[in-house]
Amino acid sequence: MPFVARTFEGLPGECDWIAMREMVPSATAGVTLKGSDRVVRICSLLPGASAGIARPDGEIWVGLQTNHNFGDVSRDLAHVIELGLGTEPGNPIQMTDPGVGPRLQDVLDLAVPFEVTVEDGFDFWVEGTDPSSEAAAMLDSAHESINPTVRLSSVEAAYWTEIGERRFLRWVMPHDEDALLNALARLRHRDDDALGVGVRLIGSFRTHGLLVPVWEMPADTDAAGLEKPAAAFGKRLAETLADKAPLTSEERSARNGLANRQLTIR
Repeated sequence: MPFVARTFEGLPGECDWIAMREMVPSATAGVTLKGSDRVVRICSLLPGASAGIARPDGEIWVGLQTNHNFGDVSRDLAHVIELGLGTEPGNPIQMTDPGVGPRLQDVLDLAVPFEVTVEDGFDFWVEGTDPSSEAAAMLDSAHESINPTVRLSSVEAAYWTEIGERRFLRWVMPHDEDALLNALARLRHRDDDALGVGVRLIGSFRTHGLLVPVWEMPADTDAAGLEKPAAAFGKRLAETLADKAPLTSEERSARNGLANRQLTIR
């Protein structure tokens, strides 16, 4: 299976798929299989970072944050769904090498929006069951490691998070990487890349073929306080992306500074 950089391209909510895969600790979303009304639940993380679970009620849950990667995450996840359809309810889905075959883009109903619910913890793992003491202990351990996370409602795929004593906004953007970096450089040069007082763009990371700008903010800035500034920034960014003129020397310098603060995640 050849490596695919932009593995979620073409799916509704591509940027949210990436966020759930790479940075949101606990979230779920429903997808519908093509040609049927069967719903599969996509989860950021499942117990033991497992590939998936065939629930006792027959529902299939698929985990995004897993240890396996055979080159094309979309094909991997489609294979988990295929395996789940043949797994006895109440059992984990045992991942195997998917080989070449259909991807998520082939097996999901692409007319159904990808609507993310950010969970407060991992209690959904045991919903509808009477958890054992072992499961309860596992939940307690998982809850201790979770970073509070909120998805903004004014823009797409932007997530406020609290990590220790620091606060960040990580915003997955669907634009071409070079065009986005140019636009951010223009905004940086104009000192117009902040999301309010003290909310400063500190860099970005690259993952699944897209760029994820990151802002850091004072400890008293909550997600609600970012809604209007983020929406306003989105408009400024759209206008700046439309500017196709070559970068000035000052803007190129700003671009180099931003590029030097990139981290690539695969």
